[in-house]
Amino acid sequence: MTRVVLVHGIAQQVKGAETLLADWYPALCDGLALASGPRPEPHDVAMAFYGDLFRPAGHRGFGVPDLDASDVEDGLETDLLLGWWHAAAQHEPQVTGPEATTRLRTPYAVQRALNALSHSAFFAGISERLMIASARQVRRYFSEPDIRARVQDRLARTVTTDTEVIVAHSLGTVVAYETLCAHPEWSDLSLITLGSPLAIPRLVLDRLLPPPAPHPRWPASVTRWTNIADRADAVALTKTLAPAFGSRITDLLVHNGPQAHDVRPYLTARETGAAVAEALAV
Repeated sequence: MTRVVLVHGIAQQVKGAETLLADWYPALCDGLALASGPRPEPHDVAMAFYGDLFRPAGHRGFGVPDLDASDVEDGLETDLLLGWWHAAAQHEPQVTGPEATTRLRTPYAVQRALNALSHSAFFAGISERLMIASARQVRRYFSEPDIRARVQDRLARTVTTDTEVIVAHSLGTVVAYETLCAHPEWSDLSLITLGSPLAIPRLVLDRLLPPPAPHPRWPASVTRWTNIADRADAVALTKTLAPAFGSRITDLLVHNGPQAHDVRPYLTARETGAAVAEALAV
């Protein structure tokens, strides 16, 4: 019996479903407690895990493959890094903006973006190669049909007839949206998106399947959709989804502290707990 399905975002390739649940489940319960909602039993909650599909085969060296600015591909990878940089600079005074005068002598915008992002709250402590790998995962999802299909299949195989709500974070919101659109036979599901990049023009919105023109499709199986974002979340560049996907969406802003894109403060927020509680109470 799986009443709640969770969908993770980027950079989880060396973890697993149970590892992520060990972080997500307590945070989910904390948010529900703040909203005075029902606490689901552990066996009622499942993680749709797909991170291993992005885990590289064995290679020389340790950890993430050795990537630097010269490995960043033109197009989506570059545009994502520059977009994250612009957003982080707007909300974090310690992040040097693209127009600011700095001592950085490199003429390459990508290298400047990587250096600046290393000072942001979300990317602090994350290596340059991991930032690049994160942007690459997004690019691969959109550009490699086999990866896209296999990721969505992981979610489809996790949803059961008992599922009442899907809670998705970051790239997982794209996975959830596209998978829900592909399964109109599912019914009466609530969708909760956290730190979603879904409405970012050109980078994400225009790459969705089904194609968004003239308007993005509302997933037929979804009866209610709550979108929650932190104003300083550099990944959720467009904070509200209703203008793109329809006024039926409830858009809410929360404050996550310094880790604006981290899933745990999203889950512990009263607003998230209330949305999950409403879905489970129906």
